[in-house]
Amino acid sequence: MSARERILDAAADIMRRHGVARATTKEIARAAGYSEALLYKHFRDKEELMMHVLKERMPAFTSTYAPGEGTVEANLVAAVHGGLRFYRLAFPMMASLASQPRLMEATRESLRKYDAGPHEPVRALARYLDAERDLGRVADRADTGAVAALLMGACFQQGFLRYFAEGAEAPDLPESAARDLVRPVLAELLP
Repeated sequence: MSARERILDAAADIMRRHGVARATTKEIARAAGYSEALLYKHFRDKEELMMHVLKERMPAFTSTYAPGEGTVEANLVAAVHGGLRFYRLAFPMMASLASQPRLMEATRESLRKYDAGPHEPVRALARYLDAERDLGRVADRADTGAVAALLMGACFQQGFLRYFAEGAEAPDLPESAARDLVRPVLAELLP
């Protein structure tokens, strides 16, 4: 396993157990068995490391569908099911940032450098729905931004509730839970 992969594994583990706010690059490097200097050869800063953990060590959900492939409903169910898994795992990592306003502001500013942040899953889903509208598979009248925000917001809320009720080791919700969240928006979306 490469040094980069070991650093990502260590970062994911530490960020899940202690939250992003309490995870330090020194602790991550030590857990990976490397120096902090080596960590910085692979990642510019903790925010870039966090983004790679979120992209490479968390369930993907914004790139699991392609416009024109499958059905819109099946693609949305897959996206929402991935979102439910992602937010259940991400909530314990990210919650520590919200409790520290100065750290939250610093993280917000750092993520802007990478054009990243919690808005990106909503934007990605809206882009997908816009592309489906261009193909005629989503109604012209559909407010794709609102639908994307509603679905990703529901995933975030369900992730929080799952974490709150059952802790970090809670099992994933079944696909039927995703289908239940998608069903009410289909009337707004389909032509």
